[in-house]
Amino acid sequence: MDKTLPVLVVEDSSTMTRIIAGALEKLGFTDIDTAQDGQSGLDQLRNKRYGLILSDWEMQPVSGDQFLREVRKDPAHSNIPIVVITAQSSRGAAWLAGAKAYLGKPFSDRDLETAIKVALE
Repeated sequence: MDKTLPVLVVEDSSTMTRIIAGALEKLGFTDIDTAQDGQSGLDQLRNKRYGLILSDWEMQPVSGDQFLREVRKDPAHSNIPIVVITAQSSRGAAWLAGAKAYLGKPFSDRDLETAIKVALE
């Protein structure tokens, strides 16, 4: 697993953003950006090429479902591995929207690492 690849965390809760970014740092990732909602995440994708996206599912005004569908529509970003992180049981919808892995909240660092490995395979 290449821990130098740029990672984008899209999460509307500042607490969860800190938890996810901290867990990524513990796992050895060094290039981590954050976006506070789906629209901000889409904006950031215009400015930087990411190797992995971790996205919340329940966000406003652009939901995780809308965010994933927009990412998948753009040929420049359609192959970026995306891990959906959510407290909701939206696994089926996340797969349909283009997620490569799914992680339920709450999660451990090991759970996060496993989901990332699955997404990057």
